[in-house]
Amino acid sequence: MTAQNRAVKLSLVGKIAEKPVIGILGGIGSGKSTIAAEFAKLGCKVIDADRIAHELLEEPPVREKVVSLLGQAILDSSGKIDRRKVAKVVFADDHMLASLNRIIHPLVLQRTQELIEQSMSQNQVKAIILDMPLLVEVGWHKKCDKLIFVDCEQKLRRERAKKLGFDKKQIKIRENFQISLDNKASLADNIIENNSDFSAIAKQVTGIFSYIVDNG
Repeated sequence: MTAQNRAVKLSLVGKIAEKPVIGILGGIGSGKSTIAAEFAKLGCKVIDADRIAHELLEEPPVREKVVSLLGQAILDSSGKIDRRKVAKVVFADDHMLASLNRIIHPLVLQRTQELIEQSMSQNQVKAIILDMPLLVEVGWHKKCDKLIFVDCEQKLRRERAKKLGFDKKQIKIRENFQISLDNKASLADNIIENNSDFSAIAKQVTGIFSYIVDNG
């Protein structure tokens, strides 16, 4: 760990952390969550930024701000925020998406930091995995000890994104908020190829995890 990263880690948890923080990088549909799940099987704590964002939408103060921004049309019959309706609105307007991110992102980062601090004190946690779509864009890659890039062919990424409900326009808008994949790959300490079968993925994750734990 460099002196700069050590200083950042100090500001993050108040002391030098003994558990490595590993950030997962990759494009939309590359399989970052699949990779993170494999790390979880090895005893890692996975912090999923998308899941945190979804949970935040259920909290009244956040709900009120989002409804004020996007309108009552994003609510379902029970009065809860319908994430599909939100996606339909914001992915049709990149300015609206940016406004929504300004509401959600600071809260997601705050919750993420809290979960990191909790995980640092849990003996059963061997490492902490950050599964955050905008990890580099918000500067949190500097808080990681290691960065792993998930490399996946564009055709496969597009197919996976469609299965998740993203059309080409939605993918394009999301990608406009992210730095290029080449830049992300250049920042990575390790690269996982996610173009083949599941067993190959698991083997790569196990190998990288063992190296990080053994070498720090």
